[in-house]
Amino acid sequence: MHLTLLIFLVVYIAMGFGKIPGFKVDRTGAALIGAVAMLAVGSLSAQAAWNAIDYKTVGLLFGLMVISGAFAVSGFYAWAAQKVATLRASPTVLLAVFIAVSGVLSSLLTNDVVVVAMTPLLVSITLARGLNPIPFLLAFCFAANAGSVGTLIGSPQNMIAAQALDVSFLELLKVAGLPALLSLPIVWGVIAYMFRGKWTLGQQTSPTPAAHTAPARLDLMDTIKASVVMLATVVVFVMDIWPQEIVALTAASILLINRSIASNDVLKEVDGNLLLLVMGLFIVNAAMAATGLPQTLLADLKHLGVDLNEPLALYLTSAALSNIVGNNPTVMLLAPYLQPGANSDALCAALALGTGFSSNMVIFGSLAGIVVVEQSKACGVNISFMDFAKAGLPVATLCIVLSAFWIYWL
Repeated sequence: MHLTLLIFLVVYIAMGFGKIPGFKVDRTGAALIGAVAMLAVGSLSAQAAWNAIDYKTVGLLFGLMVISGAFAVSGFYAWAAQKVATLRASPTVLLAVFIAVSGVLSSLLTNDVVVVAMTPLLVSITLARGLNPIPFLLAFCFAANAGSVGTLIGSPQNMIAAQALDVSFLELLKVAGLPALLSLPIVWGVIAYMFRGKWTLGQQTSPTPAAHTAPARLDLMDTIKASVVMLATVVVFVMDIWPQEIVALTAASILLINRSIASNDVLKEVDGNLLLLVMGLFIVNAAMAATGLPQTLLADLKHLGVDLNEPLALYLTSAALSNIVGNNPTVMLLAPYLQPGANSDALCAALALGTGFSSNMVIFGSLAGIVVVEQSKACGVNISFMDFAKAGLPVATLCIVLSAFWIYWL
């Protein structure tokens, strides 16, 4: 038991710091090493480890990543970003359009993939227009995290929570869609206020404007194909007549059959590291659950008045924990100990809203935040921890407070 607890703590310390302190081992590496270590010390048998991996969640994640990847290789993300960024509009209006596009795309095509695909182009285009890219990048990131909380396919943690609690696409949309929609004006209001008078490069120290960006190439037929498949997938999700993972994998298979784009190019867009992270954490968490310690801790908390099967308690706990170990690990850590029942919808909303909104507080609260900061840095735009937190803290706090009333009402 002591070795199991030690391995578990090391893995989740890595989730919090982004790596094992003192080593160049990232979150995915830590999860895989932890899973193997659990097997090596006998915390879990090989068969039990295999059974711990929820193939439904992994299949759903993979299938939806392929759908998003199809849009990426067709040039849709680059085309959409360029169309939005080249609009003749004032900075505040352009900011609103960026936020709306980010929120909508992230709710349908998974927030992490949208951010990965569009961040470099947004940097290039804003610099080419002589605009300060930082407020637009922050707004795009915050809207991606906030807008994605409303749908099952908006983020990996939503998919994991919905699978664990057996919540359908339409059920989650009903209980989380409105807070997600209301969060977007909050993002716009905070960023517009904080960066008033700081929209252009000449008004503060910023990178040299980039050269004019070449027009994005859009493969219309492949974009139409991906759109039809994506819409059909959403419709079948809403109808809830087949298992979600089977629907997602079928959609992915259809998109991989293509005469003009190699299937390998689409599969390159799949975040294999995230899939391995999820599988590793399934094993690590199962080994920890086998000790009985988490169940004892939850029973003790319940005696103290903190019952994670109460939506508001779960909401606040997941919001706090998300900024310690990250949003996906938080959901994976808490979901196995929830009791699906009459309030499954509210519990799923609590996890989705808590982890989604709080992830905007600090850079490492979400993969989307890390991606925006790292890709922007590679393009010559530095977003510091304080830059992110000064805007992210008020955005996250307002969204969390607003949704707390919503969760209480549910």
